[in-house]
Amino acid sequence: MGSMLERRRTARIGKAVRISMMVVFLGLVIMVVVVYKLYSRVFETNVALEADQELLYIPTGSDFDFVMNGMEEKEILINPKSFRWVASRKGYDKAVKPGRYKIRNGASNNELVNMLRSGNQEPVMVVFNNMRTLDQVAGKVSAYLEGDSVEFARYFSQDSLPARYGFDRATFTSMFLPNTYEFFWNTTPQEFSDRMYKEYEKFWDGKRDRLAEGKGMSREEVVTLASIVDEETLYDDENEMVAGVYLNRLNKGIALQADPTLKFALGDFSRMRILNEDKKIDSPYNTYRYKGLPPGPISIPSISAIEGVLNSEDHNYIFFCARADFSGYHAFASTLSEHNKNAREYQKALNQRRIYR
Repeated sequence: MGSMLERRRTARIGKAVRISMMVVFLGLVIMVVVVYKLYSRVFETNVALEADQELLYIPTGSDFDFVMNGMEEKEILINPKSFRWVASRKGYDKAVKPGRYKIRNGASNNELVNMLRSGNQEPVMVVFNNMRTLDQVAGKVSAYLEGDSVEFARYFSQDSLPARYGFDRATFTSMFLPNTYEFFWNTTPQEFSDRMYKEYEKFWDGKRDRLAEGKGMSREEVVTLASIVDEETLYDDENEMVAGVYLNRLNKGIALQADPTLKFALGDFSRMRILNEDKKIDSPYNTYRYKGLPPGPISIPSISAIEGVLNSEDHNYIFFCARADFSGYHAFASTLSEHNKNAREYQKALNQRRIYR
């Protein structure tokens, strides 16, 4: 009797153990399934693109719904719900950062959320050159950046802005050096201007400052002369020669008589021919009427033109005019009689082509 009770007790214990093991096993299975689903939501691929990458623009002030709508419109996400879940758990839905982001094909929710949450943007290469005014700069850079041209132009035109960087209104364009720069898409006009000032200081610090000092010129004066050289020359290999002519005239106290400064004063750079009546305009930029450099640059000169002034050729020429062959090069002269001969040949060529303005 005792052994039968013992066997029953043993059977009950065995059954309980088997049930317990089954419960534990099922628990483990459920846990594995839950962990796998969580892992899948977070770490498995949730970006499927036709190309290797897609750019996502998030304007300043956007909320999480805007981001979701943008990605759904572009069909970036395989499972938008899982992205929303991960974004919520990682706090991104409350911390959207504007910018231009490169979405990688095959990215997981975790990778995508981390990138967007950290503001790890894809930079924009901003290129501007051949600009004459800050309004033109505004139009150019706004094509790359979030702000529109009106926003940039309005910021640049503030009366107090030049003084903030140590310039006046006439010389302010000196700060903007044409080049290729790396910016974030949501760079503001103020951030852009601050960066231009840093680039300006970096450009001038050292050798270029010493070259300017050696010519008895300030940075602004170099840029002002470079703007005239830039308007006069079609080819960079003439920059140093033309700069040498103007420096000779400055050093001898001779008026520059630079046609581009008249075009600036007249507000018309399209003129191919300057007439005597044009030279009568009363403007500080009329270098036929007033000796020395004008108050500031007449354009935003190229770096090659600035280098041309800093490394100007040492020669005796004090005159030059366009060659009559319309090659874009110039004929240089040391005497007035030689210059007048060159000028007559060019005027004759203009007349033959019926160019009167």
